[in-house]
Amino acid sequence: MTITNQDAHAARTLQGLEDGRSSVRLRAALEIGTTPDPRFVDKLIERCAIEPEFLVRDMLTWALTRHPVPMTLPGLLREVRSERPQARSQALHTLSKIGDRQAWPVITRTLLSDADDEVARSAWRAAILLVPEGEESVLAAALATQLGRGGRETQLSLSRALVALGEAVAPALCAAATAPDPRVRAHALATQRLLGDPDTGFDFAIEEAKRVVALGGSGQEG
Repeated sequence: MTITNQDAHAARTLQGLEDGRSSVRLRAALEIGTTPDPRFVDKLIERCAIEPEFLVRDMLTWALTRHPVPMTLPGLLREVRSERPQARSQALHTLSKIGDRQAWPVITRTLLSDADDEVARSAWRAAILLVPEGEESVLAAALATQLGRGGRETQLSLSRALVALGEAVAPALCAAATAPDPRVRAHALATQRLLGDPDTGFDFAIEEAKRVVALGGSGQEG
């Protein structure tokens, strides 16, 4: 069998994705995205699950977005169900960049409450971009169950996702603002503040909300 120059070049490019040097892997991903080829899709998805460098992962995602959706969607949907957190997180991130709402059914409550913070954050970002019209309040209720979770970055990500849903989130935030858990109440109050005044900084909003909760308030007083 004759190996063409094109085949040899493709083989070298694929090998580049596994090189020990991140700069080589980055160039390989850039080259694949610049000249999309269906033969690269599975390898790109596979590499996303194990690539340690953020910049390379981001380039892998970009390369995947350069391929037709019918070629990338099936593999990404499989990865969302992977046992590896990075595989789930990066697949969700890529789906959010592709923006095709055919992926919406894979955004389950289980993913939105994934035990891994990075997976959950990726699921939140994907959900607000893929949610079908009319489903915003259902998504808001699911996201609100995660209020009070994690540290600053996780809480900031959730607040941003909730605020992005607009007024559809108001009832869920109102209910959470009277929850028994003070962390949930404070996070809900801070998010309400951001919803009403997007220019308010998250750090200011959350500290103010904590003071309200510490004083026994709910922020709902007349």
